[in-house]
Amino acid sequence: MQTQNALNTGSIGWLGFELSVIRRLKFRSVALPLAGEPHLGHYLKRWQARVLANDPAQWAWTKSQAFIENNSETLTEEDVESVLDDAYVPRKSFRNPTLLTWFNETDAWWFDNVRANADQLGSPFKRALALALGMSVGDYVFSFNLDTRDMRQPLSLSNVFRRLLHTVPQPVNNQCRNTSSNQSAKAFLAESQQADLMFLRLPHPTRSVDSRNARVLTWREEWMRQGKGFWSEQAKERGPKLDSYVETKEQYLGLIDDLLQTAAHVPMWAIEAVSDGFVSTDELTECVGNTRKIEATYTKDFSELLGIQAVIITAGT
Repeated sequence: MQTQNALNTGSIGWLGFELSVIRRLKFRSVALPLAGEPHLGHYLKRWQARVLANDPAQWAWTKSQAFIENNSETLTEEDVESVLDDAYVPRKSFRNPTLLTWFNETDAWWFDNVRANADQLGSPFKRALALALGMSVGDYVFSFNLDTRDMRQPLSLSNVFRRLLHTVPQPVNNQCRNTSSNQSAKAFLAESQQADLMFLRLPHPTRSVDSRNARVLTWREEWMRQGKGFWSEQAKERGPKLDSYVETKEQYLGLIDDLLQTAAHVPMWAIEAVSDGFVSTDELTECVGNTRKIEATYTKDFSELLGIQAVIITAGT
């Protein structure tokens, strides 16, 4: 379920590339079938566009609730105190014992308690904001390795949470009813009848995902769902989908074609992918061109930073 391509598509350079292409298109509403990190959707609200965000991963859906669907709510000091209340105090047992797979026992108690405290907040948007901050604290912990972990201050995660709160972008009220959902990309597109533009960020095939990013996204999902039992059930239900494991290039291109057929009613497409040797830009262009006339292809070289090239293909009716 690595729907965020295991790449930092929220980085300034990557987001700038996406916006430089999207600004050439005419639209008032945009559908994001695999939203991943919320940076793009949050920015598009500043352009007064209505944003319809979706992701099959609950961690991404939660972030979309916090930063895309939410137009005005923020966390108060009282909310923060509630979320961090007795965060390090051990309980009789872990609500989510799988946290011990990812963290030492002290940190695991903090994440277990913060997860439960966030659920007590009265507003779904405040809950989502608190959980998004909790994920960022997790990112902080994962930023240390065996060589640097001694640099971490003990019992500091609540302080990290508070510091990160000051970096959270302020809500953008675009006077629109933005939405966030937690469906498969295909189900979401079948129901998205009101979008002028589909921005489809194709997932990096799971077979070649960077292991560290895969670990981060996996722990986020297990934290949100409070366990790992959902993985086996999900595998049974999902079948072959773009955001799941793919074996071959042909299977991957076939899944893209199927998704594009579902999105045929959306007037304008912008399809973003990574060219890293698994599927070439030419092969992707041919796949899109089989469904709709291509208007333009844009590329940006991130090889020095990430070892890949980004491509965005635009196509209209």
